[in-house]
Amino acid sequence: MSKPAGTEESHSLRGPIDRSALITIRDIIDETEPLAKPSLDDYLNPSVLEISLEDGLCEAESGRIDVQWTIRGDYKFHYTDSKGVNFRWGKHPHDGDYIHVPGLEHYHPPPNASSDPNEVEESCIKQSPEALVTRAVLKLWRVAYHNQSYDPLNAGSNPP
Repeated sequence: MSKPAGTEESHSLRGPIDRSALITIRDIIDETEPLAKPSLDDYLNPSVLEISLEDGLCEAESGRIDVQWTIRGDYKFHYTDSKGVNFRWGKHPHDGDYIHVPGLEHYHPPPNASSDPNEVEESCIKQSPEALVTRAVLKLWRVAYHNQSYDPLNAGSNPP
């Protein structure tokens, strides 16, 4: 059954990609994270900011974070690495399917970034501006990197 015109799709980012937000995110990462090389997939009409990481978390030799940010402030920061580990932070509608998530901000934990409602958590990232969200993601990734543990990736969240 199709949804009526004008209704939002569940579990998806709303609105077109915000090029200026991706450029802001790229510049912050370029200035603050020495292990990262950010690049837009298309400079004039990007769909994703790809961040190559020279080292991954725990035993991974490399990693990547793909970022999408829309003009409505919805986002995804999706990490994947050479060991096949995935996790992501997101802010977008999820139709209330995630049992432990009261708002739009959520976190899909490693190792597979599952969308199972029992596994998705409330995100510890509550800020909305792209600069603050980016700095929070970088800080959480860097703490996990130094600790060689996935545990601090959603530090400060309310566990299910």
